[in-house]
Amino acid sequence: MFDIEPARYRQRHRERLIIGLLIIASAISIITTIGILFSILFQAIEFFQLKSLWYFLTGTEWYVHGGDSKFGALPIFAGTFMITVIALLVAIPVGLGSAIYMSEYANAHLRKLLKPMLEVLAGIPTVVYGFFAALTVAPAMVEFFSWFGVDATFNSALACGVVMGVMIIPVISSLCDDVLRAVPNNQRNASYALGLTQSETIRSIILPAAMPGIISASLLGFSKAIGETMIVVMAAGLRPNLSWNPLEDMTTVTVRIVDALVGDHAFDSPQTLSAFALGLILFTITLLLNVVSVIQIRRFKAKYKVNTL
Repeated sequence: MFDIEPARYRQRHRERLIIGLLIIASAISIITTIGILFSILFQAIEFFQLKSLWYFLTGTEWYVHGGDSKFGALPIFAGTFMITVIALLVAIPVGLGSAIYMSEYANAHLRKLLKPMLEVLAGIPTVVYGFFAALTVAPAMVEFFSWFGVDATFNSALACGVVMGVMIIPVISSLCDDVLRAVPNNQRNASYALGLTQSETIRSIILPAAMPGIISASLLGFSKAIGETMIVVMAAGLRPNLSWNPLEDMTTVTVRIVDALVGDHAFDSPQTLSAFALGLILFTITLLLNVVSVIQIRRFKAKYKVNTL
């Protein structure tokens, strides 16, 4: 009796300590996010006091040249999303397809060989991807489209987006593979018992169950693509260009932020402060996309829970 009570007291004390450490860890992540926001907010407000917010969001010209500078960010955001969409169009089908194969079709021995080989792509520096895009993919695309009489530049959004998509394939594939393998086997067995084939089981049972994780993996790939800089500099160029043609050169928000901050302008000049304005808009867009994805994930979870009752 006298030995049990001190042991229980020590156990409760350890659990309270662990809970306190977890609360501190959660608070650090929240405080860090708030700190990132406020680190760019005040300078962005200062920029919008100097330049029009409306023109910044809707203007189609961006060039920095002393007092004649124009800060229309629409071409920059258009280039950002075009390159990101191209990257996701490459990465999501390939990454999800490879994850389905490794989790549902490949045997254990083949899976042990394929997954490490796929994840090697995640360890390649982005500057190497940039060289690959600029020296191999872009010239190949120029030559390919020239056969059809279509002009393509050596710095193109398409070449940049394709290589960027290859870069984020391991991220999406690895996460989707873990999510698909987490679906309980009894659901697969129940589907087979009802007469469904393996492909029908994947389409009707496994993918709906894993959809929240697939959305999360795609969002992580989107965040990695939208924040990439080196590949864009080497493969897509630095020119803000508002165009629907992916064969032209374009630039992204992160590239313009770097270009604004490494210049020789004063810190309180509009040219430098524009980097914080771009960062704030990019932060807001990413936040909205995260909110939308969380809502979609909850809807999928609710729908799947109802269907399996």
